[in-house]
Amino acid sequence: MDTRLAIFAVYTGFLVAELAAGHWRSRDIRRGDWLLDVFSTVAVALTGPTVVVVSATLLGAVAPRSEGALAELPWWAMVGLLLIGDDLVQYAWHRTSHNVPVLYALHRAHHSARYMSVQMMYRNNVFYYALMPSLWISGALVHLGLGSVYVGYAVLKLCIIAGAHSSVRWDARLYEVRALRPLMWVLERVVSTPSTHNMHHGRHADDGVTFYKGNYGNMLFLWDVLFGTARITRKYPPSFGIENLDDRPWQVELMWPLVRADSESTLEPRQSERVDA
Repeated sequence: MDTRLAIFAVYTGFLVAELAAGHWRSRDIRRGDWLLDVFSTVAVALTGPTVVVVSATLLGAVAPRSEGALAELPWWAMVGLLLIGDDLVQYAWHRTSHNVPVLYALHRAHHSARYMSVQMMYRNNVFYYALMPSLWISGALVHLGLGSVYVGYAVLKLCIIAGAHSSVRWDARLYEVRALRPLMWVLERVVSTPSTHNMHHGRHADDGVTFYKGNYGNMLFLWDVLFGTARITRKYPPSFGIENLDDRPWQVELMWPLVRADSESTLEPRQSERVDA
C-alpha cells in the first residue's frame, strides 16, 4: 500500500503543480486526447504490474529453485542490475520503436500529444507496454530476489520520468543559479530533464531545438550520452507533436492493430512521418 501511495503522491503532485501554474488552460488538447491519456494510463497501471507478475511466475515455473537466487547481493549491485535490465533495455526499446515501423505504430500515440504534461506520461498503445522487454526482465529480477530494492527504484524512476514530462520546467530556474551550474552540468547528463526530454517531443525539426533522433532516455539520460544520441541545449521547443503525423481516432491509437483507421489498413507510419528513419 505504501508504494501505491507513493506513486499516487508523485503523480498527483505534478498534476497539482501544473494546475497551479495554469498550464491546463493554455494547452492544445482535445476530447480525444483526454480519453487517450486516461485510458492509456489506466491500461499501463494494469499492464505493468501484470507483466512483472507473469514474468516472475513463468521463471518460477521454468526454474523452481531460482527464486531469491540473487537476494544476498548488496543493494548497490541490485540497483545496477535494475538500471541495466530495466532502464538501459527500455532505452533500447524506445530507440528501436522510433526506427521500426510496427513498433512506431505502437508508440506514435505518445508523440501525437501537442502538449507536455504528466497526464500524457504513459500515453502509448496498450501493446507497447505489454511487449516492453524491460518489464519482463524486471519481473525476472524480482523473482530472483530484487523485489525490495525494485520498489524504491520504481518510485525514483517515476519521479524522474514524471518530472521530465511535466509542463512544470523545474530545471529552467536551476539553470539560472550560478552556484548550481556545476551540479546542473552533471545532472542533465545523468537523468532526463524537462529540457532534454521536451526536445524529443518537439513538433518541428527546423525550430533549432527539437531533436527527434535522440534523447531517448527514460530515467537515465546517461544512456544517450554513452551511445551518442544526446543533445543538450537548455531550451524548449515552441510546440509539440510530430510533423506530418495525421490525426487518428483515440481508439485506434490506443488499440491498434485490433482497432484500425477507416482510411488505412495499417498504422505503420509513412516515410514522411518517420522522421527518425
